[in-house]
Amino acid sequence: MVRQKKRMEQTARFVESCNTNVSSRNLHKSDLGGVIFGCKHHTMKECLSKQLFGLPSPHFNYVKNIEEGLPLFLFNYSDRRLHGIFEATSRGQININSYAWTDGDERTQFPAQVSVHFKVQCAPLTEKQFKGIIKDNYYTPQHFWFELDHSQTRALIETFVPLPSSSDTRAVPVTLIQNKMLPVSSTNILKATTSSRYTDARICGLKKDSDMPNDFINQNNFAAIACDDTDSGSNKESCGTIEETENVEPLSDWEEWADKIVQDNLDASDSLDGKNKLQEHEFVTEATENAEVLLKLRMVAATHGDSVQSTDAFIDDRNFPFISKGESIGQRTEEHTITVVKEEDASRPAIAEPSEAFCELKALVENLVKKQVEFDREIQQLRKLAVDSERRIQQLTNHVNELELKKAPSSIHDNKLVVDCLGSAHVIYLVGGYNGISWLSTLRSFSPSLDILTSLKSMSCAHSYASAVSMDGNIYVLGGGDDTSWKNTVECYNPRKDVLTSCPTLLHKKGNLAGCALNGKIYAIGGGDGSQCFYDVEMFDPALGKWLYSRPMLEKRFALAAAELQGIIYAVGGFNGSAYLNTVEMFDHRVGYWTKLPSMNTRRSCHSVAVLNNKLYAIAGHDGDRMTSSVETYDPRASSWVMAEPMNAARGYAATAVLGDSIFVIGGVQDGEVISSTVECYREGSGWRETGLKAVGRLCFSSAVVI
Repeated sequence: MVRQKKRMEQTARFVESCNTNVSSRNLHKSDLGGVIFGCKHHTMKECLSKQLFGLPSPHFNYVKNIEEGLPLFLFNYSDRRLHGIFEATSRGQININSYAWTDGDERTQFPAQVSVHFKVQCAPLTEKQFKGIIKDNYYTPQHFWFELDHSQTRALIETFVPLPSSSDTRAVPVTLIQNKMLPVSSTNILKATTSSRYTDARICGLKKDSDMPNDFINQNNFAAIACDDTDSGSNKESCGTIEETENVEPLSDWEEWADKIVQDNLDASDSLDGKNKLQEHEFVTEATENAEVLLKLRMVAATHGDSVQSTDAFIDDRNFPFISKGESIGQRTEEHTITVVKEEDASRPAIAEPSEAFCELKALVENLVKKQVEFDREIQQLRKLAVDSERRIQQLTNHVNELELKKAPSSIHDNKLVVDCLGSAHVIYLVGGYNGISWLSTLRSFSPSLDILTSLKSMSCAHSYASAVSMDGNIYVLGGGDDTSWKNTVECYNPRKDVLTSCPTLLHKKGNLAGCALNGKIYAIGGGDGSQCFYDVEMFDPALGKWLYSRPMLEKRFALAAAELQGIIYAVGGFNGSAYLNTVEMFDHRVGYWTKLPSMNTRRSCHSVAVLNNKLYAIAGHDGDRMTSSVETYDPRASSWVMAEPMNAARGYAATAVLGDSIFVIGGVQDGEVISSTVECYREGSGWRETGLKAVGRLCFSSAVVI
């Protein structure tokens, strides 16, 4: 007992450490602009050669939010340099390579992984260069969170200096992204590494005779770096230092005013309804013209405006079709940038008088204001069109439902229980079971409104006596088996993609268990293996990718039923190996242990539990003597069980699910071991009714779930 208690305490500490927030900022997926991964001298070469980055398990809570195209960076703990710019080529996953950064005889310590490739090869940044950008991420003087928001990611990308052989000279200007002329996406951010004024200043500062090699790995001496993780001599092994450049002068007041006008136009175009982007290309065209106006403002400011003191401006020549390359513009062909140079002699070509330039600018601004009014009018029209379209779609949907109702069996017309509240898209997923002839390994969807049963995927084995749990739009099938053996297999089905995958197995083979989802975790509760009944509870955390022991129940429960209601798991009835139970207990994860509740009025095993209108329904089952049709309800506010209207037929081992505002009980075993083919439906105020639905046929030992 002492050893078991110590093991439980160790497990609890491990789970707590994995759930701690010290390793992450917990940014929402839409707020995640980039991610930094870590390495050392002896792991960096493998990161680059295998094009794979990895972090320990606790970091998966944000690594899982990485999508293809997200900007990534690599931080070398040995010399505290930041390398980039990388791009994700896969989603963040667990164990893309289970033996990465090992000798092949043990599992990796860095399972939170993502595949990458170089987007732009750049010189690494020292901590002094990047610390100011991510200063909000430092939670100790030496440690910082790896999640980056969009502004930090943009700032880092602008700070990196592309190597001459790898810079994208046909890139999109960062200026357009910063002013929302182009969407602020990871793709546009990465394309913008060589065109902003700040970045161009750094590129122009590079010496033409730079001897930095083309091969990024050789340039950083990754192959020659020793396995020693000490910092001594690390600066000698890295590439030469890039000269620091001066900060760009801030925009003047009138430039900011022009920025605001362009911003307002683009914000208006961004507000287009997602369903009506037919004219989006027109807004993009206008935005491009606005970009040229804004850049011309800055050009004039650099040459005439008193508010701009800097003598050098770095501008991408492709954005100035109205500037002659002979007018005080020295073109640097190697970096594909141009520099406006302040000439000291009187031979400088004449530029238009300020008064003429500002008259032209005034006309352009007035044109922008007019276009703003036109944009507003078009947006209102598009919004009205969206409302009309939605109304039309709803009318068509109702018409389709009427046609389906006419084709439905007469029994459905008579009951008017299913079709009145459900559409054809509402289905119940049936998992495995037994039809009187064979043990089923199929997943099927059942549409009560159409009385149609559709076969989906076939699982790896028969999953009768299993438990099905819905979480995050996926269906998890836990344990079960057939009449001869039990399984510890767990399979996951994604209905949107119609994909079935295997998951980490349960710690024990078991069937007649109950399953629940709570706070992003799955609980496998009780059950048995044919020789013993369990009070064990196993918990699956997708972030860790494995099952762990949770706090066990107070009693052994085989063929129990369980449900989650208002953040609490209820375990109801079952068989403890010697007696049928009417006892009930609940688990509150905030407290961390099971608590006994008032008992039911009837002993029940192989029964069902459903949640409807914030009440628990304990339905039918075996009471120790025979199958029963009785039903009772539990209201947590009253903390007592009350007998309710019974079903029309006694049954156990039925598949039960709540769809809409109704409870459906499908099939099951009746007295005399007769397999039922009937489907009963319960709705408050209407009671229990037999639906007359025939598509499912005879079925028992099956699980039902609704997404």
